[in-house]
Amino acid sequence: MAKKSSIEKNNRRRKMVARDAKKRAELKATVMDQSLSIEERFAATVKMAALPRNGAKVRIKNRCEVTGRPRAFYRKLGMSRVALRDLGNRGLVPGLVKSSW
Repeated sequence: MAKKSSIEKNNRRRKMVARDAKKRAELKATVMDQSLSIEERFAATVKMAALPRNGAKVRIKNRCEVTGRPRAFYRKLGMSRVALRDLGNRGLVPGLVKSSW
């Protein structure tokens, strides 16, 4: 089980990303627009740099929904390999069959 503080920090980041997504997208479009003057684009860059870093989407870490583990994360299932194996052995994951030979 991951530390509760790490899980909560990641959840705060998710909320900040959702809150700042529209503003970031507008500023990013302004920065990338070649038809605008360099001064306008630079001003947009400065405004974007003034936004909190944790509001950027790349700062979100994929974590297991069951344990909070940050590594060996399966995007399709939303959990780590350890949790998948544990729940699969108990028969709690639909469609997952434990192989043996």
